[in-house]
Amino acid sequence: MSQKHDGTMTPSTQPRTIRVHEKDNVAIVVNLGGLAAGARLPSGLVLTEFVPEAHKVALVDLAEGQNILRYGVVIGIAKRNISRGSWVHEGLIALPAAPLLADCPLATAPPKPLPNLEGYTFDGYRNLDGSVGTKNILGVSTTVQCVAATVDYAVRRIKDEILPHYPNVDDVVAITHHYGCGVAIDAPGAAVPIRTLRNLSLNPNFGGELLLISLGCEKLQPARMLPTLALNIIEEESSVAVLQDAQNDGFGPIVANIMMLAEKKLKRLNQRRRETCPASDLVVGLQCGGSDSLSGVTANPAVGWAADLLVRAGATVMFSEVTEVRDAAHLLTSRAATAEIAKDLVRELAWFDEYLRLGGADRAANPTPGNKQGGLANVVEKAMGSIAKAGSSALMGVVGPGERVTQKGLIFVATPASDFICGTLQLAASMNMHIFTTGRGTPYGLSIAPVIKVASNSGLAERWHDLIDVDAGRIATQEATVEEIGWEIFHLVLEVASGRRKTWADHWGLHNDLVLFNPGPVT
Repeated sequence: MSQKHDGTMTPSTQPRTIRVHEKDNVAIVVNLGGLAAGARLPSGLVLTEFVPEAHKVALVDLAEGQNILRYGVVIGIAKRNISRGSWVHEGLIALPAAPLLADCPLATAPPKPLPNLEGYTFDGYRNLDGSVGTKNILGVSTTVQCVAATVDYAVRRIKDEILPHYPNVDDVVAITHHYGCGVAIDAPGAAVPIRTLRNLSLNPNFGGELLLISLGCEKLQPARMLPTLALNIIEEESSVAVLQDAQNDGFGPIVANIMMLAEKKLKRLNQRRRETCPASDLVVGLQCGGSDSLSGVTANPAVGWAADLLVRAGATVMFSEVTEVRDAAHLLTSRAATAEIAKDLVRELAWFDEYLRLGGADRAANPTPGNKQGGLANVVEKAMGSIAKAGSSALMGVVGPGERVTQKGLIFVATPASDFICGTLQLAASMNMHIFTTGRGTPYGLSIAPVIKVASNSGLAERWHDLIDVDAGRIATQEATVEEIGWEIFHLVLEVASGRRKTWADHWGLHNDLVLFNPGPVT
C-alpha cells in the first residue's frame, strides 16, 4: 500500500513519471493518487515529499531564479531553491514574460504536407451550399433575448407534439441568447455577436432551413442579422415570425404561428437522407476544458494525431482558445503556410491582448483552480499542452470570432478559452463535429453538433465511464500509444458523424447553452 497526502491508503503501483523532453528538469507523476515521500523512481530518484497525481517533481536541484523546463521550454522561474525529488507546484513558480508578438517568426518552418489519406467516408446530410451535416436539425433562431422564453416554450411543444411525426429529423434547437437590444448595436465590437448569430443560423447541421423569431422593436433587426440573400429566401417562405405583428392576438396565436412555420420546415427536413460523403466534408472543432497536467501528454497529443489524420483526409480542423495558445505564438506562426497567415494569427492574438488589457486583466487570469489542482502551474504550461491538439500540420488559415471557415486543413479560429463561448464560436464557424479533451471532467455537450469527450487520465475515464467517450489515460500507463488512441478517435469521429454511434453527451441529452462573445458596450 502507498499513502496519499490526506493519509488514506491506495493500492501500491510501480512509481511512474513522464518526462516530455530531454531538456526537461521536471517530470509529471502518473500514479493514481500521487506518490508518497520516499517513493523511488526507476531512475533512482527518491521523492522528498508527497507529490500529487499529474503534478511535477524536480529531477535536479533547482536554484532560485533558474528556469523550469517542461516540453523543452521555459514554463516558469523558480522562486526559491528547490531540491531534487521535491514537489514543484505553482507557489514555487514565477510566470515568465509572454513572447513578443513583434518577434514571432513568420512562416519560417511550415511543415511539409503529410501523405494524403484516401478512401475514408462518413454518412452525412448534403446541403445545397455544398456543406454537409452530421445531424438533421431544425434550428429556431432569434434576434433578441426578449423572445427567448416564448421560443423555448414553443420548441418544447414542437418537440412533444410535432417532432414525433417526422422521425428523420434529429431535434429542434432554439438558438436563444442574451443579445439583440440594450446594446450599442453600431459599436465595432457589436460585429462579433451579430455575425456569430448569423453564422450559427447557417450551421450545416441545420440543413439550410432558416426559421427566425423576432420581437419587432429590437435593435438587431432580421435584416441586420442575416445575409441579404438568406433574408430574401426566408421572407418569401414566410419564415420570419414577428411577435409584435398585429395579427398575433395573444400568446396562443403567437405560439401557434411559430409551430405552423416549424412544421413546414420539419416536412422538408424529414425528406433528407444520409448519403456517403468523403471525410473531407468534416469540419471538426477541437477544444479542452477542465485540463490537467496530463492533458498535454495524453489526450491532446492523441487528438493532435487524429487532427493530422483528418487533415490528411482533406477535412477542416479548427483549434482555438486565444489565451491558451498565446504563450506558444512563436511556435504557431513559424508553422504557418505563408507569412500572411502568420500575420493574421499575430493580429488576432494582439487584438485579444488589448481586449484583456482594457478589462484590467492579462493572460495570467486564465488557469482555473481546477487546472492548478490538476498540476498546471500557469498559463504557459497550459498553452504548451493545449497546442498539442493542433497536431503537426501547417497552419492554413486564421479567422476571427464569429466568422465562417471556408478553407480546408488546419485553421485557427480566434475565440476566448471559455468552453461555452468557444463552442458557440466554433459552431458559427461551421463546425459539424466537436472533440473535447478534459482531465478534471465536465459533462459539457452541444445540441447542434456531436461532442466526443476524451479523458487525459484513466481515473477520470473509469469514474465517469458513462460520460467519457475515449480514455487517453492509457497512454500514460503505457497500455496504448498516442498513435493508437489517435486512430481510435479518428474512427470514432467517422462513426459518430455517420449517426452509427452516439456520444455520451447526446445519449443523456447534455447540451449546454450557447454563449455569445460580446466585446462591445451595453447601453
